[in-house]
Amino acid sequence: METLHLAFTAFYQFGDAFAFLVLSAMGLAVIFGMMGIINLAHGEFIMCGAYVTVATARLGVPLPIAMLCGSLAAGVLGILLERTIIHRLYHRPLDSIVATWGISLIITQGTLIVLGSSMPGISTPLGSFSMGDYTYSTYRMVLLGVAVLLLVGLYVLFHHTPFGIHSRATIQAPHMAKATGIDTGRMYSLTFGLGAALAGLAGALYAPTISIVPTLGANFLVESFVTVVVGGADVFLGTAPAAATLAVIKAFLTGWQGQLMGQVGLLITVMVVIRILPQGLSGWLLKGRK
Repeated sequence: METLHLAFTAFYQFGDAFAFLVLSAMGLAVIFGMMGIINLAHGEFIMCGAYVTVATARLGVPLPIAMLCGSLAAGVLGILLERTIIHRLYHRPLDSIVATWGISLIITQGTLIVLGSSMPGISTPLGSFSMGDYTYSTYRMVLLGVAVLLLVGLYVLFHHTPFGIHSRATIQAPHMAKATGIDTGRMYSLTFGLGAALAGLAGALYAPTISIVPTLGANFLVESFVTVVVGGADVFLGTAPAAATLAVIKAFLTGWQGQLMGQVGLLITVMVVIRILPQGLSGWLLKGRK
């Protein structure tokens, strides 16, 4: 029985890390992996989702609807930024770094000035369950299910719907897509908005579990970039195996030596992968198919 408890604890830690990596990285994977924009304001979209979720939930809105409001707010913010600033930076990665870094500073400091250094949070829903002497958060298990459903949903969206086909065509061959009648400007905006909404959804989902402060996005940013870099350019083929691999490393090192060692392990992993597999796991998998 003790062995069963330990096995479930290991699975729980892996699932928690996997869900965090997938949910925090999917928005960045769409914007960076598909559009080539190095979005250093990714953490601020996450922060936007968390703030709007908490604010609406405290007004009495049911939590699931509040989370959708947070995701939608981040998506609208993403579309506005794409239309005003980002659309000038396609195929200019160095410029996109500077611009999105500036946007992140403006949003963070603006939030601090307008809303203060913190916002009262909300409690984690669904309670907990026990197995032997161990207690586990039910909500963390729900997040794992949401992460898996999100991966499946995005795969279906981009491979089996007109929006996904038009979006991939626009990003891969914009002149050809425009020649066929696709509104490429609209598709760029919607795709960037989708990435921002996914980032906002991550903030919304984790809002009940974190402190609501203007700098909360920084807690997600490093692991998001690590996951996307390890996964490679193919969002769907790379993100899931990258998140699974990193989750195993993080769960093991965190359980062995604590949270700091888990973070160090992720950074070492990304350095090794960049050295051995410059195109990431998806590049290696695609090469193997050929």
